[in-house]
Amino acid sequence: MLRITVLCLGRLKEKHYIAACEEYVKRLGGYCQPEIVELPENGDIAARIPKGAFVVALCIEGDKLDSPGLARLLDRCALEGHSRVCFLIGGSEGLPEDVKRSAQVRLSMSDMTFPHHLARVMLLEQIYRAFTILAGAKYHK
Repeated sequence: MLRITVLCLGRLKEKHYIAACEEYVKRLGGYCQPEIVELPENGDIAARIPKGAFVVALCIEGDKLDSPGLARLLDRCALEGHSRVCFLIGGSEGLPEDVKRSAQVRLSMSDMTFPHHLARVMLLEQIYRAFTILAGAKYHK
């Protein structure tokens, strides 16, 4: 089973964001082994990337994927033998340039800028949607 790690700079404080993330983590449990790791805003995110993980850095200048495209990316990771995919979400200042450069994929959710707390919820929902697409479930329309 694929392990999905979401490394985040900054901690969730708002109850509605926490509840939404918990719901998607619970749903993801049927498809993968999800893990959310929160680091301080000034934390060293590079040091916490799991060894051997396929790394996806969220950044506005990254490539855009639709939901089926993200599903194909996760499927490709599994087919290529990656046991872990690690998504990186920066804090209010984004991700360090060296971290973005070292990622296998740089992914943009939109040309718009979102608060990193909301981006976490959106990412978890999209990962869940990707797994339901791969499973042929009815969630994705």
